[in-house]
Amino acid sequence: MQSWWYIMIAIVGEVLGTSALKSANSFTNPLPSLVVVVGYGLAFYFLSLALKTIPVGLAYAVWAGLGIVLVALIAWVVHGQALDAWAFLGIALIVAGVLVLNLLSKTSVH
Repeated sequence: MQSWWYIMIAIVGEVLGTSALKSANSFTNPLPSLVVVVGYGLAFYFLSLALKTIPVGLAYAVWAGLGIVLVALIAWVVHGQALDAWAFLGIALIVAGVLVLNLLSKTSVH
């Protein structure tokens, strides 16, 4: 169970880092640039801890899938990026894929 907490922390780090990239303005703004570096550092460190017990394919699918969904939603709310019905359908399919991997696949470690 601890490894899943590591994955969640890795996702938060990746989402913070990715969300700050636009504000970092090609690393010319110091504070958002620091958020990018620290966010990605946390993401990869905690992902590496999770990989001690979770298969890499499953861990990466969860990490990337949920990261994509959260970054898209943050871009929509914070940066005003328009999401149409197809975008929401795609997000729903990503979430469905993560759920299938975790709840139905035999590759999942619980």
